[in-house]
Amino acid sequence: MKKLLLGLLLILSVAIVAQTHKVTFIVTLAKIQPGEKVYIAGNLPQIGSWQPDAIVLDSIAPGKFSLSVDVPVQTTLLYKFTRGSWAHEAMYEAGKVPDNFKLQPVHDTIVNYTVVAWKEGSNNTTVTGKVTGTVQYHRKMHFDGIRDRDVIVWLPPGYDQCNAFYPVLYMHDGQNIIDPATSSFGHDWCVDETADSLIRAGKVRPIIIVGIYNTIARSYDYSPCDTSAAYMKFIVTKLKPFIDKTYRTLPEQKYTATAGSSLGGLIAFMLAWEYPNVFSKAGCFSPAFSIETIDYVAPVQKAKQKKNVQFYFDMGGVDLEAALQPGLDKMLSALQKLGYKQGKDYIMIKDEKAVHTEEAWAKRFHYMLEFFYHK
Repeated sequence: MKKLLLGLLLILSVAIVAQTHKVTFIVTLAKIQPGEKVYIAGNLPQIGSWQPDAIVLDSIAPGKFSLSVDVPVQTTLLYKFTRGSWAHEAMYEAGKVPDNFKLQPVHDTIVNYTVVAWKEGSNNTTVTGKVTGTVQYHRKMHFDGIRDRDVIVWLPPGYDQCNAFYPVLYMHDGQNIIDPATSSFGHDWCVDETADSLIRAGKVRPIIIVGIYNTIARSYDYSPCDTSAAYMKFIVTKLKPFIDKTYRTLPEQKYTATAGSSLGGLIAFMLAWEYPNVFSKAGCFSPAFSIETIDYVAPVQKAKQKKNVQFYFDMGGVDLEAALQPGLDKMLSALQKLGYKQGKDYIMIKDEKAVHTEEAWAKRFHYMLEFFYHK
């Protein structure tokens, strides 16, 4: 009996270990400078959640750096290396900044990279697009429990020529939605161009769009924990009252919406679900409802009744998008059991060929505006 118990424990321990693969990154610099640091930025918290200065590699020899992380099985890694900012990304061919590296480990893996040069400032950055319309910035907004952050506000065409009041859309990852110069990857969501075009064409009503910048603590701000509770409280109790006081808004619940992508899509849903008296709409692009240690489907499954909130769901079909799809499927099932009807309470847009990028979300952003704000 004792031997059987030990055998079962051994099998269990092997099964637990097999749930992750160890990935070791080794980066070699072609040109060595004193005090050089190398950072990794990628799509998981252990590689920075796309913050360019969050995760620093260990120096293991002059000009050589290393980092080992445990990666859940069947997980696709997307990542880049930087010197601490997106203005200084690693280049592996002279004059060329590469696309995201992609790796889906099937066993413990060592990957080696040689950096031939660093991108130096904005002159080497390929920026697509521009800012369209009037934007205003509010810097370093403070709230206890979360990091200070900037906020960008986009005003609809004609805002200064009339005394009208407007609905407000609050969007997460705000540096990526309007200004390509601040976007993490050189391409923004183009929400300014899309909204401007639809408003001028008379297809949607004019709205104000508020972009809330993320921080190095993005993964905590946007996933279920005490930090995200503070982040949502910041929006509801400080940011929204500030926006309503500063701009001509329609502050009621039926005129207030939120949207985001990936973890930003999750926090958009959470914000509307937990504050349905404040938000009436949530746009969830590629939402991370149930993946790895995250599960926000369970709270919805436990809900007793439908809430007065409309949802826009949106998903691609490639790489990380495919990994996120099962979580969205479970969420849709939970909502349907509560009485949500497709076409009325929510719509779902699917692009099987789309990847997990700002450029992809930009192409489909108009569907959400037309669903929420059609005339």
